[in-house]
Amino acid sequence: MTQRNGTAATVRRIGLRAAAVLATTALAAGCGAGDASDGAGPAPTPSADPKAALLAAVPTEQDPAFRFLLQDGADKFTGVLDPATEAMDLAVKQRNDDPKFTMDMTFRWIDEALWMRIKLTGLTDVPDSLRLPKRWMAMDRDKLKDESSIPAYQGADPGNTAAVIRTADTVEAKGDGTYTGLADLTDNADVQSTFDNVDLTALGEAGKRVPFTAVVGADGNLASLTLNVPAAGKQKAMKLITRYYDYGKAPKIAEPTGDQVQKAPALVYEMLNG
Repeated sequence: MTQRNGTAATVRRIGLRAAAVLATTALAAGCGAGDASDGAGPAPTPSADPKAALLAAVPTEQDPAFRFLLQDGADKFTGVLDPATEAMDLAVKQRNDDPKFTMDMTFRWIDEALWMRIKLTGLTDVPDSLRLPKRWMAMDRDKLKDESSIPAYQGADPGNTAAVIRTADTVEAKGDGTYTGLADLTDNADVQSTFDNVDLTALGEAGKRVPFTAVVGADGNLASLTLNVPAAGKQKAMKLITRYYDYGKAPKIAEPTGDQVQKAPALVYEMLNG
């Protein structure tokens, strides 16, 4: 499977579109407001090429299922990925200010099959037009206007860490499984789209030398990659964090069946299509 870009970025865009549709509908209806271990520890002795050793630790299609966390600024994405079945659970929490409500959105896909689940909190007097099933909703891809904007399996590295590491001219091994380097977030479209929440124009030359720290666990697997993006323009300094953990211990991703699932209603397609 070829690694494509922007798993988190795609879901962020979906979340923003969905929240906007819900906010507009809610206002029109008069609704009111109502630590997992990262696997760090003594790692095997670094090879003569720290960059190659770090890249070798990035999860691949041969790795067992694992949990992940992707965070850039205020946005946080969590989930489980199983390369063997090309399956993923991915969850994001979206907050809206006017009217105030919180939307918890979870996607699940196994190969080409796609389901989603949405939970709304903070809205009172919710009209029937805003009521969503509490169960998993099976999605019909033929009803999606732009399938390329819908999350899909994109390989075993949802944080696109390998692409980021490859942009570094030099990677240094600090011992105890820790590596440091400078990443170029402007290097190519793949990397740029992964971090669409970062204002690369405002960063200018600083975007070409963003410090990162990576940790490889005692099992030889990448545990975390943290990029420290400086403040620029109106954008505050932020950390771009990817964590991979529970290799081989993550729960199995199963197809929802029976009373766990139903067909998605028209409102869901309206939210996704924008």
